[in-house]
Amino acid sequence: MTRTDDLVVIGAGPYGLSIAAHAAGAGLGVRVLGRPMASWRDHMPDGMYLKSEPWSSSLSAPDGRHTLADYCATRGTAAEHGTPLPIGTFSAYGMWFARHAVPEVEEVTVTEVTPHGGGFRVHTAEGPPLLARTVALAVGVMPFVHHPRALRDLPPAHYSHSSGHRGLARFAGSEVAVLGAGQAALETAALLAEQGARPCLVARRARLNWNTLPQPLSRPPLRALREPHSGLGTGWRSWVWSELPWAVHRLPAATRERIAATALGPAGAWWLRDRFERRVPALLGHRLHRATAVGDRTRLELTSRSGEPLVLDASHVIAATGFTPDLDRLELLDAGLRAALETVGQSRTPELSAGFESSWPGLFFAGLLTAPSFGPSMRFVHGAGFTAGRLVGGVRRRLGARGPLPGSTGAARTDRATAGHPKTYLR
Repeated sequence: MTRTDDLVVIGAGPYGLSIAAHAAGAGLGVRVLGRPMASWRDHMPDGMYLKSEPWSSSLSAPDGRHTLADYCATRGTAAEHGTPLPIGTFSAYGMWFARHAVPEVEEVTVTEVTPHGGGFRVHTAEGPPLLARTVALAVGVMPFVHHPRALRDLPPAHYSHSSGHRGLARFAGSEVAVLGAGQAALETAALLAEQGARPCLVARRARLNWNTLPQPLSRPPLRALREPHSGLGTGWRSWVWSELPWAVHRLPAATRERIAATALGPAGAWWLRDRFERRVPALLGHRLHRATAVGDRTRLELTSRSGEPLVLDASHVIAATGFTPDLDRLELLDAGLRAALETVGQSRTPELSAGFESSWPGLFFAGLLTAPSFGPSMRFVHGAGFTAGRLVGGVRRRLGARGPLPGSTGAARTDRATAGHPKTYLR
């Protein structure tokens, strides 16, 4: 007889792992499907750094343990305020968290999630389907990669997305146009220059925004009150987005859409500015309206804000143009189920309850797709803590229990986070 799990978490990045840790701590029979930290391990070039401060970049466990600082202490290093952290260190931390705070992650590829009875059937490429009473989709950003429309008719070899590169050394000696004005664009361009390429940044914005050097954690009380620290930066506006996602959720849909689209817009990290400005030329205030392949090169036709045309030729184009949350791109979710979901205003993102449950009972969402419901913190690792606790609470309410669930068919497992004090997951 096929067992039915209380919760299947699809995705094993910071959100999926945090949800699984909270679900296991609540006594739920939970399975986690996916490649741990896949976006961080597979889709970011060597040499990149974490933009957020280390103290605001921990994954979330219900007991507050297994923080980034805890991991660094086991390695004899420190995650210090005001010191950028290598992406490789953060990825390794996520893998460590998966080993210590989460039931074993199953590295399978989910191909389809379909309704089944009062729950769901989860199909994978590696074996028979799984049954779940509830499902949490924490699929990260990769399904939502955005390419400017002008690039989409180019041959695939002529352009790529910034998330498509594990390394940039192959561009040494080549002219590369980098599109965008956010951290991904600025850091990609700087890394290209440092590895021997000849990058040029192209951005619609008339000026680049740079974050300022972070203020000390310990400051005079009045200064701290005027500009409080938060997981998303310094200042009251950042504090609201960071600490009050529940309040954002109560706003009208149109307001939430606007906040998700405009709050905490593109900006570069303070530690990147000198590296970028010394080595990378930039065409600011220019809009791309056409791209054509000319032999093995790409010709970009640009227009300035004053309407003046400009042509830029490049060996390759890298679009560091972010991600567009859109349910229609979530192809692993049954098409009929997708079409039935209530959405936020005019967007194609799911309208969610306070517990991250969609209008389809038992189907929960986490991460980028939830930003129009809970605000911009859902675009950052810092949002995983708020999400995990609230979402697992929503799962427990859906299941109708507040502890180990009689009738749950999750296999009996030991919580590796509390070695020596095993928890039992009931059959």
